[in-house]
Amino acid sequence: MENQKLIKQAVDFQRNAFNNAFQAVVLFQDQAERATKTILDQANLVPEEGKNLIGTWTENYKKGLNQYKEAVDAGFNRIEEFLGAAH
Repeated sequence: MENQKLIKQAVDFQRNAFNNAFQAVVLFQDQAERATKTILDQANLVPEEGKNLIGTWTENYKKGLNQYKEAVDAGFNRIEEFLGAAH
């Protein structure tokens, strides 16, 4: 029983560490997106098609990042279900 409590604490720690790291990545992405938008708005050398491509890239990256987060969260939930079922 004590081992399960320790394992649950370790899983909780890992979940929190992942969530904190994920939030750092999201903050970095948002900042990079704002900086890129500012640069592109000021640069007359980049055609509108290129700006649209970068916008599409950014949206696809965000979708992939969210799918990754959902997959990791699902994995943590499965681990917690397994630990709960082991009682």
